[in-house]
Amino acid sequence: MAELKTKPNNASVADFLKGIEDDQKRADCRAVLKIMKKVTGKKAKMWGDSIVGFGSYSYKYASGREGDWFVCGFAPRKRDLTLYIMSGFSRYGALMKKLGKHKTGSSCLYIKRLSDVDEEVLTRLIAESVQFLSKPK
Repeated sequence: MAELKTKPNNASVADFLKGIEDDQKRADCRAVLKIMKKVTGKKAKMWGDSIVGFGSYSYKYASGREGDWFVCGFAPRKRDLTLYIMSGFSRYGALMKKLGKHKTGSSCLYIKRLSDVDEEVLTRLIAESVQFLSKPK
């Protein structure tokens, strides 16, 4: 079975954020960093070379594939700021309606800039996802 390429490492989160060329995206990432740190109570860690993640949890699919992944995280991408909400979005319909301008993938929340969304709603979404993932299975 193929091993995941994206793993936690000891690269500096601060240096990574300093390296973001776009001023607005860098400021947005620093704000998301504060939100996720407050919600999780965990220290930020680089996962691979472009994802900032918080905490970790173990997963196992029916196929037998298993591994560890961060509980929540973010990555500044070329087009969007991607936030990883690992519990997905199906259980958060009411929050998603109040969030503001965004797009989603299965566990990815894409926003152009943080000012496009309601930060209180975003914080609640992250907190509820973290809480869901911390429940015993």
